[in-house]
Amino acid sequence: MIATITRMAVACLAVLALQTQGAAASLPRLADFGFDMDNTSPAPTTADERARLAALDTQLVSALQKSGLYQVIDVGKQAAALRATTLNIRACNGCELPVATQQNAGLAAYGWVQKVSNLILNINLVIEDVKTGKQIAGGSVDIRGNTDESWNRGLKFLLEEHVLPP
Repeated sequence: MIATITRMAVACLAVLALQTQGAAASLPRLADFGFDMDNTSPAPTTADERARLAALDTQLVSALQKSGLYQVIDVGKQAAALRATTLNIRACNGCELPVATQQNAGLAAYGWVQKVSNLILNINLVIEDVKTGKQIAGGSVDIRGNTDESWNRGLKFLLEEHVLPP
């Protein structure tokens, strides 16, 4: 009796795993290009800020995956190659679109943090349709304070208020 129940439970878990994989495969593929720093302040970009950029991307990917709306595709190596030849992704005149297309992604996401000063920053995010290059989601949020907490809260607010449905 216990062996039968165990076999049934294992079978149910296997079916659930297959359904989950199938659902993930049917989600729109989104190529994640990460965040750039747009430092317009007189102070140079710090190591802490570079670490915060990486943390923002991790937070973004996690939130997009948890939303169940996207299958996030890592294009970190390709994005790094693009950044080696251009100032930033948003200023490369659509250079992200062929990379996303090569990864069979229908959407591309990239962002930037503009540092006006150590007190005033803003976080920007664009999600665009790869075929048209048109923005379909995104936004901008101003934050006050250049701390891990302010950056995390800023992206969370941006996602909740401008990107992900309630």
